Amino acid sequence: MSTSPERYTDRFERYAGRHPRAVDTVLVLVLMACAIVGSGLTRPGAAPPQRDTTVLVILGASCLALFGHRSHPRTVTVVNAVCTVAVTALGYVLTPLLLAPLMAAMYWLTTHTGLKTARLHSVATAVALMATSAIFDPTYASSPVPRSIGYCFWLLLPLAAGSTTRLRRAYLASVQARAEHAERSREEEARLRVTEERMRIAHELHDVVAHHLALANAQAGTAAHFALTDPQRTKKILTSLTDTTSSALRELKAMLGPLRNTGAPASASLAPSPGLARLPELVSTCASAGLTVTVTTTGKPRPLTPAVDLTAFRIVQEALTNATKHAAADSAHVHLAYEASRLLITVTNDEPSGTTDVAPAAPGQGFGIMGMRERARTVGGESRAGPLPEGGFEVSTSLPLPPATPEPSSEATEDAQENKHDHQSAARRRPDLATGDLPDADRLLRGHDRGR
Repeated sequence: MSTSPERYTDRFERYAGRHPRAVDTVLVLVLMACAIVGSGLTRPGAAPPQRDTTVLVILGASCLALFGHRSHPRTVTVVNAVCTVAVTALGYVLTPLLLAPLMAAMYWLTTHTGLKTARLHSVATAVALMATSAIFDPTYASSPVPRSIGYCFWLLLPLAAGSTTRLRRAYLASVQARAEHAERSREEEARLRVTEERMRIAHELHDVVAHHLALANAQAGTAAHFALTDPQRTKKILTSLTDTTSSALRELKAMLGPLRNTGAPASASLAPSPGLARLPELVSTCASAGLTVTVTTTGKPRPLTPAVDLTAFRIVQEALTNATKHAAADSAHVHLAYEASRLLITVTNDEPSGTTDVAPAAPGQGFGIMGMRERARTVGGESRAGPLPEGGFEVSTSLPLPPATPEPSSEATEDAQENKHDHQSAARRRPDLATGDLPDADRLLRGHDRGR
């Protein structure tokens, strides 16, 4: 168990905070006893002063005034300074015991108001005591400097102790404030992560459910239309409808499976996040719903990061879903352009002019376009959507691409081919070099070892 002074000080302050009146009463009684004892001390060879009622009243008043140090520290300090000056004027020697109530008042003044105010009161009190001693004490003229230094020392000592206490309290308060701030920061960060995860899940659910339900609705309507006139086509559409619902269930399982927090090994078998590699499957699904989609690519395709790949697929999926639900056209076009540092995705449908492509969203509805913009901004891109002047609707998206891997130069390629040709020629001349069999070298080494 630690017995350091700081630990005892902390315990005393905690107890004083719980029982302030009891602690103040004990301190006032102790200081009053010190003042009474100090009033009976005198210099060597001098007669002790006669204690009268006046001195006891002054000392009692100075000590009783200490009860107000928490609410009126300046007033308490002034009262004790006046009482000490009065006792000095009556001829009593200013010993540390007699100065104890004033020193306690100075200490509490420092801890409550600060060092600047306490220094001002201390200097004024020291000047008043030196002036009083010079007037009423005949022995002061014999040694004014040592006694003045003594007054200043005993009055500056509580200032130093009070400043130390004030700094320690400020340090403890700052530590506690930092701990509370860190706790609040952790809670806010946790809430932010939960909010971001909820938004991500909401986006995924919107994309998966809206897309597959829109396609399922379109496929069911098309199947009902051809049920009597074209049974074979109806059967094919219903088969595609089954595939659409199965795909929706698989994606929902892959998305919501980790939220179970079961830690089961089966969670490792969930399907990976979709990307542009599944674009042909998306095109065929839209075709079964009556929307013909053509895909063109310009530039050299490059591998994408998982986040950009998922974002690109979801944006194309949402754009085609909007075309299936809202557009009057029966065809759409997807264009992928791989540039130096950006992937440009353009999804358009050739709706005749004069028709409405996407109806204005009512408040609280139509989160598809807003979700595409948020997805693009999440990975550092941007997305725009709006009607075309000649009719139809266009969704244009720009996503960042990872830096391309530099291709080897033609000189390096020629050097590599020449080195390969030389190695093959040497292998034909010396089969043992190609196979790694070196019998002559082995014999030489064994002979060298025997010679040693």
